Amino acid sequence: MADLRRAYGAAPWHALLLAGCLAVTGWIALRLAGEASAGRMLLWFLGAVIAHDLVLFPVYASLDRVVRRAVDRGGNPSPLNHVRVPALGAGLLFLVYLPGILGLGDGTYVSATGLAPRAMLGRWLAVSGVLFAVSALIYAGRRFGRRAP
Repeated sequence: MADLRRAYGAAPWHALLLAGCLAVTGWIALRLAGEASAGRMLLWFLGAVIAHDLVLFPVYASLDRVVRRAVDRGGNPSPLNHVRVPALGAGLLFLVYLPGILGLGDGTYVSATGLAPRAMLGRWLAVSGVLFAVSALIYAGRRFGRRAP
């Protein structure tokens, strides 16, 4: 077992999990192979990978480094994760509901659901505000809720 870990570089369960992920990915690729829109999906996926890895990741990694230096204090709980987590939630919600938030694709929405499109910008802003407010309350509780020894 130690030889496998040394040769592979991680625990055996990691290799099994990776093999399972590759199997699911292969199954999905086989299912999509006959789809007429498979080429568009592949192009979208490659564009997303390039946009994330070459543009977005360096931007938010640099931003994180700047913020980390600005808030680095000893002894007190760092507010950094209390900003990161709601920002990640708001960002993911924005990406998932991007067409609805920006008001794009209303015709497609109506033809797919038979319902009138609803304005999602206000809802996304409200959910994002709640995420940041809850995180701020948790941070305040951690910061000011400590009792002096």
